[in-house]
Amino acid sequence: MKKLIIKFSIYLLISTLPILGYSQCKSFTKQVCMPKLDPYIYNGQLNSAILNEGDIAELVLTFYGGQDYRIAVCSEEEIGNVQFKLLDTDRNPIFDNAEQEYADYWDFKCNSTQQIIVEVTVPESDGVDSSIKNGCVSILVGFLSK
Repeated sequence: MKKLIIKFSIYLLISTLPILGYSQCKSFTKQVCMPKLDPYIYNGQLNSAILNEGDIAELVLTFYGGQDYRIAVCSEEEIGNVQFKLLDTDRNPIFDNAEQEYADYWDFKCNSTQQIIVEVTVPESDGVDSSIKNGCVSILVGFLSK
């Protein structure tokens, strides 16, 4: 019986760790990232994940013509300057924050309705520390009210 309780406790701990990580990421996003959208109105889509150094993540978003947008990419300090690029569906570059001193947001007007790929790259570590760093990365979209 004691072994069964120990096994169940371990299973419960392992199964709740991802939920705790997501919860911390959600809290980070609300406290640190959402204020970066101001004065834009948050579109209500929460796109966040725990990423490791060297990870590349992509998200396809739809933007509507005639609308002003702010896209903000926010990350925890431990993982360094996260690079984000906006690409059209043919993977042609629209914006690269590495060319803008790793700005954490970009404002633009969408002339026509289109899908845009947001590519986020977490930098590799400098090799001094052997542990793999990870942290929350969030992509938020805001729009201006008309």
